[in-house]
Amino acid sequence: MTIPVAEQAHAGGGVREALVATFRRVMRLYFRDIEWVGARPGSGVRGRVFVANHTNALIDPILIITGAGCAISPIAKSTLWDVPGLRWLLDRAGAVPIVRRVDAPDKAAAANADAFGQIAAHLGGGGNILIFPEGTSHSEPQLAPLRTGAARMLVAAAARGGEPPTFQAVGLEFDDRTDFRSRCLVLWGPVRRLADVAADAAAGAPGGASEAGAAGDADEARVQAITAQMAADLRDLLIEGETHDERRRIMRVAELLASNAGEHSLGAWSDAGRQVELANRTLRSVDAAVVARVAERVDAYYAELERLGLLDDQVTGAGPAPRAPEPAWQRAVLAPLAAAGFALYAIPYFLPRWFARSSDPDAVSTIKLGAALVVYPVWAAGLVTGALLLLPPPLSFAAAAVALASPFAALRWLDVWYQRTREPTPDELARLAELRRAACEAIDDARRRLPS
Repeated sequence: MTIPVAEQAHAGGGVREALVATFRRVMRLYFRDIEWVGARPGSGVRGRVFVANHTNALIDPILIITGAGCAISPIAKSTLWDVPGLRWLLDRAGAVPIVRRVDAPDKAAAANADAFGQIAAHLGGGGNILIFPEGTSHSEPQLAPLRTGAARMLVAAAARGGEPPTFQAVGLEFDDRTDFRSRCLVLWGPVRRLADVAADAAAGAPGGASEAGAAGDADEARVQAITAQMAADLRDLLIEGETHDERRRIMRVAELLASNAGEHSLGAWSDAGRQVELANRTLRSVDAAVVARVAERVDAYYAELERLGLLDDQVTGAGPAPRAPEPAWQRAVLAPLAAAGFALYAIPYFLPRWFARSSDPDAVSTIKLGAALVVYPVWAAGLVTGALLLLPPPLSFAAAAVALASPFAALRWLDVWYQRTREPTPDELARLAELRRAACEAIDDARRRLPS
C-alpha cells in the first residue's frame, strides 16, 4: 500500500478529515472524560513517529489520531484488513499493514520490506506514523519489551533524506478500560530528534573489519539506542507494577496522595502514581518490611471501602466541587426524553455488551464500540422510519425527533446513575477515617525512609 504525502493531504481535506471528526465525537460519547497531559502535536508536525503502549485494541489508535492536531497514518497488523467493513476504514485512514510473525510464523524475512520502504518515504516526505512497538494489545501490568521496527523505520527515513525525523511517546491510561462512559488519560511525552539520540549511539559503535561492517554496526547501535529511548519515555509516562495487585496498590496510594493534595484529575493521579512507583521500587531494595506495612494498611482501607460501596472522596469530604444543578426547566425537559431513550434504546444498549461478553479481554471496548456503531444507527433509522410511516403528521415528526434526541438525554441520566453513591453512616465514616489515617501514616513513614 502506498501512502504518499500528497494523497494523505488530499484525504485530510475530505474523507479522512470527516472520519477523524466523526470518531472524535464518538470518543467523547464513549468516554465520560478524556484528559490530555503534555504538548499535543499541532498541525505543523511533520516526519514524526508516535509510539504508544497498547492495552485497549483499536480504541488506542482512535484516541491518539483524533486527539492530535496533525494527520497520522497508523501501522496495523495485516489481519485487520480481513475484518468485513474494517478494510475501508483502514484504507481511508491511511493505515499501513504489517505482517506479524505471530500471524505468519513462516513469513520471509523481507515480507515487510516494501511496507518499510513506503513508511520511510512517507516519513521523509513529512508524513507522520503511529506504531505500537509492543507488537500486540495486552492487559499486563507493565510495558512489554519493545520491538525494533519503529526505530528501523526512523533510521531508514533518515537515510533517505528529506524531513528530519523525530519521535514522541504517547501514554494511555484508563480508569476502567472495558467500561462504557469510563475515563481515560492521554499523556504526550517529550519530542526526540532522531539525530540527537542516534549521535551518541553512533559515537559508541565498535569499529569493524570493513567499512560496510562498521556502517552496519553503527546502524544497529542506532536502532538499539532509539528503541531504548522509546521504552524509557513510555515508562516515564505510565504507572507499572510487577503484578496486577502491585499496580492496583500503587494506583490506590496515588489516589490517597493526590486527594490529600486536593487534586482529583486523572493527570494528578498519574503523576502521583509514577512517583509512588519509583518510591516502591526504591524501598523494596532498602526495607521490604516498610513496603509490606504500606500494602497491608492501604489494602485494609480499600477493602472496607469496597465492602461498603463507598469512595475515598466521601471519607475526606474533599472531592471535586459538584456540578451546578441544571435549571428546573432543563430537568423537566430531559426527564421524559431520558425515559423515552431508556425504553426505545434498551435493546441496542445491551447488544454490544452481549457481543463483547465472550471476546478477547483486551478487545472488549473495541467490540462494544464497533457493535454500537452498527446497531445504534440502524436502530435509530428504524425508529425514525417507523414513526414517519405509521404515524400521521405532525405526530410523526415529533416521534422522529424524540427517537433521535432521547438517547442523548438518557446518556446524561446514565452518567448520574454510574456515579451514584450512597450516604455513609457516622459509624462507617469514623471507621473508614481511622483506616485511612493508618494508611496515610504508613505512606508518610515510607516516604521519610526514602534515600535522600
